[in-house]
Amino acid sequence: MGELTPYLCVSDARAAIQWYVDVLGAEVVLEPIVMDDGRVGHVELAVGDGRWMMSDEFDSAGVAAPDPSRGADVSLHLRVDDVDATCDRVVASGVTLDRGPEDSPPAGRVAVFRDPFGHRWFLAQPLD
Repeated sequence: MGELTPYLCVSDARAAIQWYVDVLGAEVVLEPIVMDDGRVGHVELAVGDGRWMMSDEFDSAGVAAPDPSRGADVSLHLRVDDVDATCDRVVASGVTLDRGPEDSPPAGRVAVFRDPFGHRWFLAQPLD
């Protein structure tokens, strides 16, 4: 059986962890592994069954955060229980929504935004 888990790179992993916990309701499922230089080398977060890994930037490994001057290379699709409530927290954090929240059958209730760390998120909630 296959499984795909995104591995995000951010310029400030500690700030990103806090933002994902506060705004997306993420849970830290594997505590940060801190490197000798103080950067986060690895951490794992989850929202429900959606899980992702993350680290700070590491030039030596060819790992860099997204370039905010460019469009997103990848969108992260995350199913949440309440798109509207999640969007309220996103907007309250200072992020502008690119789309929604809106009903978009058959996808459901959806919204799109780019987080403060340059990653594009597509939120979805099944319609009743």
